Amino acid sequence: MKLVSSKISRRKFLQLSSVAAGVALINPKLSVHQFSRNNYQMDSWPSDTLLGRNCLSGPINLRSTPDENGSIVKQLEKDAIVIWEKEIVGGAPRGLYSRRWVRTPEGYVYAPYVQPCRSITNTPVTSFPNTSMGQGQWAEVTVPYVDLTLENPPARSPWLSAVDYPRLYYSQIVWIDQIRDVGNGNVQYRVSEKYGSYGDIFWADAKGFRILSNDDFLPISPEVSDKKVVVNLDSQSLQCFESGREVYFCRCSTGAIYNAAGQTLDKWATPPGLHPIYRKLASLHMAGGNMESGYDTPGIGWVSIFDESGAAVHSTFWHNDFGTPRSHGCVNVLPEDAKWVFRWTTPVISYDPGELTLHWPDGGTTIDVVESV
Repeated sequence: MKLVSSKISRRKFLQLSSVAAGVALINPKLSVHQFSRNNYQMDSWPSDTLLGRNCLSGPINLRSTPDENGSIVKQLEKDAIVIWEKEIVGGAPRGLYSRRWVRTPEGYVYAPYVQPCRSITNTPVTSFPNTSMGQGQWAEVTVPYVDLTLENPPARSPWLSAVDYPRLYYSQIVWIDQIRDVGNGNVQYRVSEKYGSYGDIFWADAKGFRILSNDDFLPISPEVSDKKVVVNLDSQSLQCFESGREVYFCRCSTGAIYNAAGQTLDKWATPPGLHPIYRKLASLHMAGGNMESGYDTPGIGWVSIFDESGAAVHSTFWHNDFGTPRSHGCVNVLPEDAKWVFRWTTPVISYDPGELTLHWPDGGTTIDVVESV
């Protein structure tokens, strides 16, 4: 269980928050080493320590002190990787709320810009079981990123036109259904999506994927019937209760209702009130909005949808700004938090097919979206 952050009024909280952090499509990435597609070497990433990856689509600054007045030690390009020594409290940059910084061996980087990740390589499997969805298995990315090669051009998904080269990132979940040997002891999996897909199919280095098992879907405290999730828009927190007793807490990021210019964005507000979870998916390709403030993101893991608008609690890999409103109406949480909520709440989801939809307004565990005054 995690400690609750100190509270401020929602109005002041939102005034302090920068929604430049939340209303446009953001492509994740960070590092002490600069990795490009040409020198990408998965085995060169440290495997025994916490890493960080730049969460912005452009470069960020590594500074000598944990504030924006610190001298710039170097610029970190997107997808550069840093060693995450420790998270500390520093100064909030102008217009931003969070004061969290990450200390690295070379300096400090603003924590909301860095996705915490690890580099855990895996031994590829040699075959896949047959399921109701055909041959294949669910798999999770366990390294900072894996490069993708499109099998069936032309590209269909909008996100592919916004990147120089396609990648999947730490914690994303996809469906894999074929294996090929590309020589020199290297094996690739064929990667696709089962839910929300535009139809793009890729190949990627198999070492970067952990095969999920039934254990990943096992329900937590299934004997408890009195469960409720409370999402607090003021404190930007998510709490889980069993018979009124808090059993889990995490920070979250709900809908961004102001943009960088201070204009209201009610369309992105997380809907308040009581909502039953009526659909769950192990992985979902989520898209919405328009060219100016839209998003198109594949492989989002541990999705628990609680509103007809599509609002959901789900894993988030494209920012580390939890505690600040910056989503398109969903409840963004860390991957481990999303998975816990997914397993603890009802309806219970099985590995095969990794999805269940109840008939609205029927549903499982209630999510209460509240606003403290």
